Amino acid sequence: MGLFSLTKEIAMDLGTANTIIIHNDKIVIDEPSIVAINKRTGKPIAVGREAKLMQGKENDGIETIRPLRKGVIANFNAAEMMIRGLIKKASSKSNWFSQQSLKMVVGIPSGSTEVEIRAVRDSSEHANGRDVYMIYEPMAAALGIGIDVLAPQGNMIVDIGGGTTEIAVISLGGIVSNKSIQVAGDDLTYDIMEHMSRVHNVKIGERTAEQIKIHVGSALTELDNPPEDYIVRGPNKMTALPMEVPVSYQEISHCIEKSVSRIEAAVLQALDETPPELYSDIVTNGIFLAGGGALLRGLDKRLTDKIGIQFHIAEDPLLCVAKGTGVALKNISTFSFLIQ
Repeated sequence: MGLFSLTKEIAMDLGTANTIIIHNDKIVIDEPSIVAINKRTGKPIAVGREAKLMQGKENDGIETIRPLRKGVIANFNAAEMMIRGLIKKASSKSNWFSQQSLKMVVGIPSGSTEVEIRAVRDSSEHANGRDVYMIYEPMAAALGIGIDVLAPQGNMIVDIGGGTTEIAVISLGGIVSNKSIQVAGDDLTYDIMEHMSRVHNVKIGERTAEQIKIHVGSALTELDNPPEDYIVRGPNKMTALPMEVPVSYQEISHCIEKSVSRIEAAVLQALDETPPELYSDIVTNGIFLAGGGALLRGLDKRLTDKIGIQFHIAEDPLLCVAKGTGVALKNISTFSFLIQ
């Protein structure tokens, strides 16, 4: 019967940048949250990795869409097509699987409004979700890290995703205080695009800016193991002639400073709103960094030095929310914090 024959249950981290699907404790899909559609027919051509390869290289008949912006669904139809396409990819018998109903647990930002929660639910249901549960991403990240979220103890999670940064203090199976800001990985990418255009007069796309961030992104101007300069190639804005610009991690550190400072300020504000007894636990346990933003060089050291509390980068920070969503799926009856 194929991959999903044992049960019809999946856990999904529906992220702004990447979508991860877990089935039977295994990651079966980990692909970019993007869909390519035929403009004439409105039908999907590709989803995930294949659609990402088309981004920025489309002809007049093709459009690539990222259905999620700032952690929420910005394009309902594209989101439905993407979810349906990625679920089909995960099945070895797509024709058989497409007729099945699914039990799903989906991760959502902790600052989601009722309208945004409804949009995720509707998209999931239209993609064959029969029973759709939702879990706030910081709670899922805590489960994925391995924290006992039901214990009478305070733990703070800072989940820096593509569209939002989720900061939450968790105790006794609930979120005691949380801060959700729309400053995250995408903002760092746009900072880099703007910087390259303004300072070097070179025009680059989102994919190139993302590569710069991965290769030489840094939250500090002094690193113990600095990366080599990254060579950026693109057209001069004025002459359209090709340019090659070497970019250092110090330069990128300066250009993303404002966005990193806003994340810093949000962490401090969340700590300020934390009850004293839980604050004491957090000082003892440290603060956990999850999400793709946790991989930014020097971020944990910068936050530790600034705030005076030890920051720990989670093991597999990119997969924490997805793994935690999988844990929630297996224990739906145990966790009262799931939204149905």
